[in-house]
Amino acid sequence: MDSAKEVSLEIFPYIRVYKDGTFDRLAGFEIAPPGLDPETRVESKDVLILPDVGVSARIYRPSSASAATKLPLVVYFHGGAFIISSIADPKYHSSLNALVAECNIVLVSVDYRRVPEHSLPAAYDDSWAALQWIASEEARCEPWLRDHADFDRLFLVGDSGGANMSHHLAMRLRDDVLGKRVKLSGIAMLQPYFWGETPIGVEVSDPGRKAWVDSWWRFVCVSDKGCDDPLINPFADGATGVDGLACKKVLVIVSEKDILRDRGRMYYEKLVESGGAAVAAEFMEIEGVDHVFQIMDPSCEKAKRLYKRVASFVNGDGGDHKEETVE
Repeated sequence: MDSAKEVSLEIFPYIRVYKDGTFDRLAGFEIAPPGLDPETRVESKDVLILPDVGVSARIYRPSSASAATKLPLVVYFHGGAFIISSIADPKYHSSLNALVAECNIVLVSVDYRRVPEHSLPAAYDDSWAALQWIASEEARCEPWLRDHADFDRLFLVGDSGGANMSHHLAMRLRDDVLGKRVKLSGIAMLQPYFWGETPIGVEVSDPGRKAWVDSWWRFVCVSDKGCDDPLINPFADGATGVDGLACKKVLVIVSEKDILRDRGRMYYEKLVESGGAAVAAEFMEIEGVDHVFQIMDPSCEKAKRLYKRVASFVNGDGGDHKEETVE
């Protein structure tokens, strides 16, 4: 074997790194173009929102949208452990078409920069800059947003690493002057990617998967705090926790078979315990499925249940501290 192509590190199922410094992404590199989806009748297009760093977004709207009725505006952050996937990933494209159709929303999916080309916190910085763009006159003049989006009903939604970033953005809005211009109604966190050095819940009885997930974070974030870095563990020493989230309500959805499940439940429980971190904290656990199952199969019945729950949340039908289990 050519030593230049010998593998130095593999972070399954995301990336293989070679000794010569090159790498191969193992998933999430496929491309789906925007356009009209014939099944859901959702339209999409790509726009450049951060020219200085080349960050784009894909905007979605129902083809039936009318300028006479403004729809909730969702800013979406995709998952992929900060390593893989993009706004053009066919799996995400199909999933977001289904989500937009069910929720009847306008959605802006942000294509933040990824590791290893761009070290953290580049992804967080891009996502913050996307919110700054949403608050700008440029965004309000963008035809689809101008004609169809209700900027006073703004939600952040993300899965996995994207849910993680939604939390940090809502915390940052609490203290930043941007929070006076961006009125955040809520955040929906789908199978959020939080972690920690000390195992909890199912992690205790599954040290193999615990070590596996440890390796993901230690690859993307070089930190002397490891998996207790505040970016991945909001409840570690020195982290901000959840008190003071700049939104009215939070929805957390987890999957029963997901190794990250107990971290999502902990997040929800900390919200409830905080007594004021959010007007309403809501929780849903879906049995029999694993991490981001709705991205892998957006047409399955449980994915449809998930979309309906998000639709209820963004359209104002939630309840205080509501818990739900879907079999």
